[in-house]
Amino acid sequence: MNADALRRWLAEPRTAAYRFPVHAVIDAYQHYGKHSVPAEWTVLLRCARDRLPEVPDPNELLATLLNILLDKSDGRFDYRSYLALPLIPIPDPDDSPQPAHRLLARRDRLHTLLLTDLIAFELQALDTTSAPLPLQRPDLALVTKRLRHAVRAATPALRRLSFVIPDAGSPLANARRLAASVAISQGTSAQQMLRTTMLPVSRVHDEWMFIRVLQTFELTFGLLAVDLAAIITAAQGGQLPTLGARLSFAAALLRETTPLWSLLATLQPAAFHSFRVHTDGASAIQSRAYKLCESLCRTPDPDRLHSAAYLSVPDVQARISSGQATIADLLAAIHSDERTVAEQPALADGLREFTAAVHQWRRTHYRLAVRMLGTDQRGTGDTPGTPYLLRSRDTPLFEGPDATDPSQASR
Repeated sequence: MNADALRRWLAEPRTAAYRFPVHAVIDAYQHYGKHSVPAEWTVLLRCARDRLPEVPDPNELLATLLNILLDKSDGRFDYRSYLALPLIPIPDPDDSPQPAHRLLARRDRLHTLLLTDLIAFELQALDTTSAPLPLQRPDLALVTKRLRHAVRAATPALRRLSFVIPDAGSPLANARRLAASVAISQGTSAQQMLRTTMLPVSRVHDEWMFIRVLQTFELTFGLLAVDLAAIITAAQGGQLPTLGARLSFAAALLRETTPLWSLLATLQPAAFHSFRVHTDGASAIQSRAYKLCESLCRTPDPDRLHSAAYLSVPDVQARISSGQATIADLLAAIHSDERTVAEQPALADGLREFTAAVHQWRRTHYRLAVRMLGTDQRGTGDTPGTPYLLRSRDTPLFEGPDATDPSQASR
C-alpha cells in the first residue's frame, strides 16, 4: 500500500482535479483506518490540499474530501467529518425548494444505495479474505441476521422506487439478488459517493455497518427537517387541512427506520469498543439534522439551547436565536382561532402519530446505547452519553397541557 500515485499527481497537479488518485487514497484509508494512516500519507495529502489552487478547473468535491481525510491531523474530527456527511446530498431546509415527492425519491435512492453498499460489503467479506476491515469478523449466523435486517430496512424505499426484488428463499440469497440488482443501476456519481463516504477510523469489520446505519439515519432526519419546515410554511399560508396528513406521513417515515435499529443491534459489543476508542470528538449529539427536527417542533429550553447538544451545531442555534418558527407556535395560533376547530381532529391524529414515532425512536436509541455503554457511561468527546439520553428520552416534543391533542390544549 504505497503512495506513488499521489506523488505522481503532486508532480503535476495542473493536469486536472479529476485525475487525482481518489481510489488509491480511499484504499489506503480503508486498509489502515483513518486513525492509523501513516504520516507519509498525511504529509502528501496536506501538500495536495495546498496545491489545489494550481488546478485549472478546481473541484469543490475534492477540496471537501481532502478536508475530511485530514480532519484528525487538523484537529477538526467530529461527527460530520467521521460520517463524511458533507459528501452526501442530505435534504436540508436551507436548500432551494423542491417538490416533496422529488425529495422523498432522492432520499429513497440514497437510503437504498447506502444499505446495499453495506450488504455488498458483508457478502464480500463472506466470499473473500481480501475484503477491507478484516478484524473481528462476525460469524455466518450473525451476518445472515444482519443481512435480513438490512434488506428489511431497504424494502419500503425500494417499493416506492418501483424496485421489486423477488424473494429468493433465504436471507443470503435475497441479499445477493438485491446487491446485484442495485449495482447494475448505479451511475458513476453514486459509486463515487459510496467510495468517498466510507472512511472508517479502524480496521474492525463492524465499523462499516455502524457508519452506514448512522448515515441513513441522517438522511431520514434531513428529510424530516425539510418536511417540518414545509409544514410550518404551509400552515402560515393558511393550508391547515394538509397539516395533519403531512405530520402522519412524517411519522410513517420515521417508523420505517425501525429495522435500522434491529440492524444496528447486530453490532458486536467487543467490536464497537475496539473502534470507539478512535472516535473521540465525534458524537451523535452533534447531529445537525436531528437538532433541526427537534428545534422545528418547539424552541428548546434555555438550558438545552446552551448545552453541548446545540453548541455543536452553531448554525441551528443561530436559526433559533433569530426567531425560527416552530410547530408549537402554530399550535398556539390554532388554539386561539375558533375557526380551525373543524380541522383539529385530523391535526390531533397527526401530532399524536408523530410524537409517538419520535418518542419510540428516542427510547430505542436509549436502550441500544445502554446495551453498548451501560447506564452511566460518558459519550465520546466527554459528551453526556447515556445519562443525557435518559433525560431527553421523554422530553416533550411539543408544548402545552396536552400538545398532542389541540382540542385539549386551551383547557
